[in-house]
Amino acid sequence: MPDVNLWAVLACGVSSLVLGGIWYSPLMFAKVWQREARLTDEQMAGGGLAMIFGLAFLLSLVAAFVFGLFIGPDMALGASVGAGFSAGLCWVGAAFGISYLFERRSMKLWLINAGYHTLQFTAFGLIFGAMR
Repeated sequence: MPDVNLWAVLACGVSSLVLGGIWYSPLMFAKVWQREARLTDEQMAGGGLAMIFGLAFLLSLVAAFVFGLFIGPDMALGASVGAGFSAGLCWVGAAFGISYLFERRSMKLWLINAGYHTLQFTAFGLIFGAMR
């Protein structure tokens, strides 16, 4: 079995949902994100939220587990936070940027989504570093 702190993985999964709940809330970027993602109010009110949140949590656990494999069990707190920031911005954000360029998506949407994932992986680094 790989040497990954499963409690940290679980904490990362929970942190992803909490951060997403704040980041994509009406107090932050909900309306701009909805407009830039071209989602109507009817689409947003549609069913399936339990499945969406469940799968989002599962995918966050997968991302956290693999991130834990990547940084290993002994990375210092500062280095793990830096690795998380770099993974979020330079891997996830850059990958989104490539797709968004070809999809003709807006810079605003990229900033919102890449910003979320940059913070998400920075939090992963913080959690793994603190729980080593």
